[in-house]
Amino acid sequence: MSQDETQIWDLWIPDTASQGISFARGRMNAASVVWVHAAPSMLRVEVSAKDGRRVGFGDQLPRTEDTPMTRLRLDDGKVTRQDEWPSQRDVGELVILPGGEVGTLKSWWSPEGHQEWRWTVEFYNHR
Repeated sequence: MSQDETQIWDLWIPDTASQGISFARGRMNAASVVWVHAAPSMLRVEVSAKDGRRVGFGDQLPRTEDTPMTRLRLDDGKVTRQDEWPSQRDVGELVILPGGEVGTLKSWWSPEGHQEWRWTVEFYNHR
């Protein structure tokens, strides 16, 4: 997967309304890992290349833990979900927010017990 290839990550809440509701749709450089902030309890994820070709899919992905962040992993056309707490090793990875804005995780802090957290995300765009 070329880092220069643009992808669209389309996240849906599949178990709401008659056909589901869009949660986030973000455009980014190709990535095998994308973090989601405040993901719903169930997700459907479709990853497409710039030309519309589907490059990844995951459906009926349930919440696995009670965390503020969810890691989506794209591997060989399959998207998987793991709700977990980011750590220093995750700094630099992409984060998609509800609505679809995509940024880069710049810092993450949470003490043992995970009753609080602080994080920084950087956003960059160009035309």
